[in-house]
This record gives sequence, C-alpha cells and structure tokens, in this order.
Amino acid sequence: MNPILTSVPPYVLLAFAALAVLALPRRSGHAVAALATAFTFAQAVLLGDGGTGAHLATGFLGFDVVFFNVDQFSLLMGVVVGFLATAAVLYAYGTEAPKWVTSLALIYVSSTVGTIYAGDWLTLIFFWELMAVTSTLLVWQYGGAAVRAGYRYALFHGIGGTFLLGAVVVHGASMLGSVPAAEIFLFSSTTGIHASATLLAAIGIGVNCGFIFLHTWLPDTYPRPHVAASVFLSVFTTKTAVYVMYRAFPDGGLWLAYLGGFMAVYGAFFALLQYDPRRLLSYHIQAQVGYMLAGLGLATAVGDFAVTGGFAHLFNNVLYKSLLFMTVGVVVYRTGVEDIRDMGGLWRVMPVTFLLYLVGAASITAVPGFNGFISKGMVIDSAHEIHNYVLLLDSGLLWWLLILGGVGTFMSFIKLGYYMFFHGSATLSPKDATPFQTAGMVLAGGACVFFGVFYYQLIELMPFTEFILSEDVYFKPYSTSHLTESAWLMGAGFVGFFALKRPLGWLAHHMRDVDAVTYPAAFYLARGSVWGVTELWAAVDRAVMTAIAAVEWTAMNPREALGRAGVDVEIRTGIGRSVLFLTLAAGIALFVFILA
Repeated sequence: MNPILTSVPPYVLLAFAALAVLALPRRSGHAVAALATAFTFAQAVLLGDGGTGAHLATGFLGFDVVFFNVDQFSLLMGVVVGFLATAAVLYAYGTEAPKWVTSLALIYVSSTVGTIYAGDWLTLIFFWELMAVTSTLLVWQYGGAAVRAGYRYALFHGIGGTFLLGAVVVHGASMLGSVPAAEIFLFSSTTGIHASATLLAAIGIGVNCGFIFLHTWLPDTYPRPHVAASVFLSVFTTKTAVYVMYRAFPDGGLWLAYLGGFMAVYGAFFALLQYDPRRLLSYHIQAQVGYMLAGLGLATAVGDFAVTGGFAHLFNNVLYKSLLFMTVGVVVYRTGVEDIRDMGGLWRVMPVTFLLYLVGAASITAVPGFNGFISKGMVIDSAHEIHNYVLLLDSGLLWWLLILGGVGTFMSFIKLGYYMFFHGSATLSPKDATPFQTAGMVLAGGACVFFGVFYYQLIELMPFTEFILSEDVYFKPYSTSHLTESAWLMGAGFVGFFALKRPLGWLAHHMRDVDAVTYPAAFYLARGSVWGVTELWAAVDRAVMTAIAAVEWTAMNPREALGRAGVDVEIRTGIGRSVLFLTLAAGIALFVFILA
C-alpha cells in the first residue's frame, strides 16, 4: 500500500481545492475541485485493498485522537461521498453556480469527509460542528429567503451539536476507570457511546437524521439556496448522521428501528402534500433515512444482514437522491418556476432531464432493475424476521410501516413526474440540461442502474460481505416473492395517487406540519422573553435612579425634606457630620442598587 494514501487525509485536499476555486478562473477552479473529489473517491477504493487501520494518530489534551481512521464503514462512506461530490461539482459548473457556491460546498464536503474518517469522538465532534457551520454558510450565500431559513437551520444544528457534545462528555466521564484514560474517546477502545449518554446522543444525532419533530429544518432549508447547493446539501448531512448513529449504537435497538419506520410514513405523507419540488424531495430525505435507521436498529434482532441493508440503502440514497435534486434543479434553473402546478408538458422539450428523472424516481421507489430495489428489499426482509422477536411485534407493525412508506413514496414520484412533465399544456419551452449538468446526472444515474443490475458489486462494497453472500443467508433480490411484492407496491401507488389526487390537493391547503406551530411559538417565546428581560431591567433602572435622585435631593435640601416629613426642627451641624451623613446615604443607595 502506497504510504501517500494513508498520510494525506482527503479533507485537507478538499479544503485547498475550495480555496483554489476562489483563486483560479472559474473553469480551472472547478477542474481542481473535480480532481480533489475524484481523489477522495479513488483513495477510498484503493485503501479497500489493504489500507485499513488507524492513521495520523496523535494526542490532544492528554487524549489519543485519530484523524484518519480507515475501516469498512468509513471506506464505504468515502467511496460514495467522493463519487457523488465529483458529479455534483460537474453539475455546479454546468448550472453556472457562482464560485462561492462551489467553494463553500467543497468546504462542506471536506468537513463531511473529516467526520467520516474520524477515529475518536473528539475528532468527530470537531468536524461535526464544522459541518454545521459550513452548510449554514452554503445556505446563506444565496441571500433572500435563504438567510432566514439558514438562521433556523443553524439554531437546529447548534442545539443538536450541543446535545452530542454533552453525550461525548458524559461518555468520557463514564468510561474513566474501565479503559486507560488516554483511550476513552477512541472508537477502537469502546463499543459505541456509553449507555449513560444514550439519550443525549440520540437527540443530538437525531436532529441531523431528521427525527420526527426534529425534522422541520429539512423541508424549510433545502428548497431555498442555489439549485447546485441543494444537491450537496441533500445527501451529506443526513447520511453522515446515519453513519454516526451506527458509530454510537452499533448494536441498534428496536426503538431506533420503529422510529425509522414511523419516519418512513411521516416523510412520505407530507411529501405527498407538497407542490414545491425541492420541498417534496426534502421530505423524502426524512422518509428514506427512516429505512436506513430501521436497518441499523434491527442489528440485535436480526443481525448483520439488517445492518448491511441499512448501509446499502444509505449508499444508494446518496446516488438517487442527488440525481433527483439535479433533475429538479435543471427544471427550476431552466424555467425559473418552483411550483409544479405551473409546469407540465416538459418531457417533450427536456427529454434528457425527463429520462434521468425516471431513473431517479425508479430507484427511490424500488422498481426492479434499479439500486433502491436491492437495498429497500433487504431492509423490508429484515423487518419480516422480527415478527416473533417479542410479543408486541407479532402483528408485523414495522413491516407494515415500511410497506406503507413505500406506497407513499411511489405516489409522491408519480405526482412529481406527472405535474412536471405531463400535467396541463406545454406553455413553457425551456432548453434541456447543459452538457455538464447532463454529465453529473449521468454519473449518478448510471450508478443507480449499475448497482441495480449488478447488485453483487453493491454487496461487495458493504460490510459483512462474506456473510451476506454465504450459503447461510438467503439473498435473492429478484426472487418471485420480491418481484410480486414490488408489483403490488407499484400498483397501489398508481391507483392511490389518481384515486386520492383531489383529496390530497385539499389536504395540501389545510394540513400543516409541526413547524406551523413550533416556529411561531419559538418566535413569540423568544420575543416575549426579550421583552420581559428588557422591561424588567428598565423598571429596576427607573427605581434605582429615582431612589438616587431622592437621596441626592434630600442631601441638598435636608430642612425641606424634614418639613415634608412633618418634622419642624432647626438643623445645625458641622462639616464633619455633614460628610458622614452624605457618606451613609450614598452607601445605602449603593447597597440598594446592588441588590436590585
């Protein structure tokens, strides 16, 4: 193994490439960016042949840290992040994204890669927070409505990062005495996060995963920035969070699996109500993350097959979700329209974009022949296995949740494709995708088809490959039962959309997500708190100043003050007593002021 591959962390090259994008002419800068992301991909592929281990290990504040940890999970993430980032850079160039967009996107990818290759909790939390900062800047860069959405985005991720930091601190304190003090934060010395930090870690990571009620930053933010920025944002934060969730909970848990099942239904339902195409896709990020978490959550109940299914779905989702954001981005870029009801008939004038949209839609809806069919089938199969795990699960609730989420997903992409490419008359006549937009989409779309057909190549990239491909595991994705199940899902999706098209339109006007309550509540609570604090301070200030003025007037007019108090005496005193009296009065006033 070439030592250069293990001595150069890819996030450093990505950071330098981000600076090069700003310093060089646009074409040259984007070429450097594409080379840096391609290096990230190639490095991960080559390291898979024997470069695993802890590299760039050092010390920080008395603790061991690892800046470049290479194992089967981080390599998997490095492969897909590097590949997709290359496609996204080509797409950004073809979309005429400003240099600042690509530069900030590369810094964001750099922090994502740093999180992936972190070998300890201290390094991970550093890059985790940097990822939140860089993605916020990427949102803000666009200005306008993106600024306010970016502010809310920053609040969510700031709070989530604080919870995760608290979990890391509790983990470290709880591990003292059980492992050498210097090693308490290393992944290699511990198995996941300590049990005492479970709740803090689940909430902190859950914000980035889009847990129900912690998810509203997703559909609020991702439709706002430049369409090229949305491609980067749509795949890295949430998928990195799923990866970190596995680092924290490698044994999973049924709580995580069921939470994933409900996310699959919740996200698909609210996606069905959207007419902003990027907002619809954002809700499906939550839904698809639900399938991943369901797979990881079934680790103890089912075993390595479920974990592999969860990671395979993560890998596939990076490909088809970015492809869908690219195709929708081309439509928005060419038409300037962001309401699908104002589109329609575009398949005639945008055939390339339409065809690649079909590839992305077929992948996310698990149509046979596309990558989503393989990984979603693995997760749903895993859910079958827990029917008799405990009495509560005999009803197969998790399996039904995942099936219902699948039907909702199919309905959503029939809706999106129908309104964008077929609905109404073709009043718009935009050009099709630019050559570099097409190149980015073909890279992602080609991978979706490749891993759907040659699915053994997908499994070869996953952890536990030998186990999955062994004779002990029944892994036949194109079996009759799987194909029949897929046909039923597609049929239910078609019938469901056209049967419920009118009721869904009514619900879209009357059904609001929880942000309709939480955002105004947070706004008025914050405004009320600020008003309460400022008014209390003003009241105290007025009272103190009034008291001081009264003392000053009394000291200047003692005879009149005593007269007003009903005391008629002649005041005669020397300078010493006068000074003593004034000193005591000033002391009392100062004491009152300090108490206030």
